[in-house]
Amino acid sequence: MSSRLQAILWVRPRLRILNQLLLPHRREYVEVNDSRAGHHAIASMQTRGAPAIAIVAALSLAAELCGLEFSSAATAQAHIRQQLAYLSTSRPTAVNLFDAVRRLNKVVDAAAADGADVCAAYVQAAEAMLAADIADNRAIGTHGARYIAETTGASSIKLLTHCNTGALATAGHGTALGIARTLHEHNVLSHMYFTETRPYNQGARLTAFELLEERIPSTLVCDSAVSALLQSDPGIQAIVVGADRVAANGDTANKIGTYQLAITAHHHNRLFIVAAPSTSIDLDMPSGKQIEIEQRDPSEILVQSGFTQSSVATGSLEPASVQVAPLETRAWNPSFDVTPAALISAIVTEKGVITKQPNSSEFDMKAALS
Repeated sequence: MSSRLQAILWVRPRLRILNQLLLPHRREYVEVNDSRAGHHAIASMQTRGAPAIAIVAALSLAAELCGLEFSSAATAQAHIRQQLAYLSTSRPTAVNLFDAVRRLNKVVDAAAADGADVCAAYVQAAEAMLAADIADNRAIGTHGARYIAETTGASSIKLLTHCNTGALATAGHGTALGIARTLHEHNVLSHMYFTETRPYNQGARLTAFELLEERIPSTLVCDSAVSALLQSDPGIQAIVVGADRVAANGDTANKIGTYQLAITAHHHNRLFIVAAPSTSIDLDMPSGKQIEIEQRDPSEILVQSGFTQSSVATGSLEPASVQVAPLETRAWNPSFDVTPAALISAIVTEKGVITKQPNSSEFDMKAALS
């Protein structure tokens, strides 16, 4: 069963993305014709999720190149390198983006016949990334579902997830939510809990939307209610989350609030599983201490934004903002936090399930991926 949702639509030379700022109330696709539009879509969070960010960045430049001609291979290569460097500034924490930039630069460097050949090689490589992400997500779902079923021995499974890691955050199926989808396909997922994911509410807006679309039984909970939920329902076997960057020792940067979920999972003796493609693993990053954490606009905490209830009912979608905190209030708004490897039960990639060696508090990601 494939996801009913497609957040990225590519038919050469046209790229369209589902504008996630309007979800869950309206499905509207945005044209992304060049790298500047791609940068804006990523930075403004019209598209989000580490795998999707990399693909949209790559394809936005592919769309741009389809309408350009270059006098030589060298001029084409210079333009592509410049635009890839620009695109890499859109979200500094998402390692998938930097991995895609590195791989695409290698493709461009190897294609040196003429400008047209360089562009053609780039476009083909970007398209291959799109196809590969879908296949990788299906594999993550299979590996993760099997691991949870075998580790817990349960025939009926309840999960909790954070943020949005489904088809809206990837090319399709999803990572952490992809595991839930796979369990649902096999009729063993009895219920899915998900957090609102303050302050941007990706859970309340996007994960809720996906779970309703897929008809997966689910319940939204406040971020601050997870410990109470685990205490009250021992039938929740695992918390499953995605990742924006995984260090060589397994420390994981993910949406703010992930770290506290790992702490409460450890306290309540539940599995805490990270699901991410191998492109999210940064072997050059020894530990999470070196991961750069993006700081978002404080207004995301101080002001609540959305659409008026009456306009949602009529479909007119009138935006509204409400000042919650006093105007003089200061706010600290990191977009991500880093969960120590010691609190993570397993890291699931398209290559399989990675666990720690006995008596070790860290993962050996390099050995696992070699």
